Amino acid sequence: MRNTGEVFASALFSPWAFGYTPGMRVLGVDCGSECTGFGVVEGQGSALAFLSAGAVRLSTRQPLEMRLKKVFDELSRLISEHQPEVVAIEDIFYSVNAKSALKLGHVRGVAMMAAAQHSLPVAAYAPLAIKSSVVGYGRAEKRQVQAMVARLLRLEEVPEPADAADALAIAICHLHTVATLQRQGAARL
Repeated sequence: MRNTGEVFASALFSPWAFGYTPGMRVLGVDCGSECTGFGVVEGQGSALAFLSAGAVRLSTRQPLEMRLKKVFDELSRLISEHQPEVVAIEDIFYSVNAKSALKLGHVRGVAMMAAAQHSLPVAAYAPLAIKSSVVGYGRAEKRQVQAMVARLLRLEEVPEPADAADALAIAICHLHTVATLQRQGAARL
């Protein structure tokens, strides 16, 4: 697997508003304050193609604003390089630790800003929807999701780090959601 970086419940926009086209390319982003995973997947019908995955690793010794800049710069570079049609991220979830949730929200905002900077729509999916879409069970364990991502993308090994596998799962979820809506006739072409 190529590592290009050092580094459903709700969608921000309706998934069918993305104007699905054959060969739709999606950048999935798994936001994290220490490691932000990314994965680029292209889907055409039921066929999925792996293009890239990796992670932006962040040093906790750096000030938060420098970590956020690094995430923004790397995601912007990936968007320019891979030209996705949409960016898919995990929806906000509730956390017991407010400080961690706030840091995660900052990274999530930076990912959304990178997409907006390139005039790309952002789709957000609940963790249960992502697992359901990829594994078929919303309470699947992390290693089950990773194994299924490898299987769906016909990869010889499970994507590493785990954040990259999660980002690929988010991208796959978006492609499955849009394809399902299209099959149901809900998508506007």
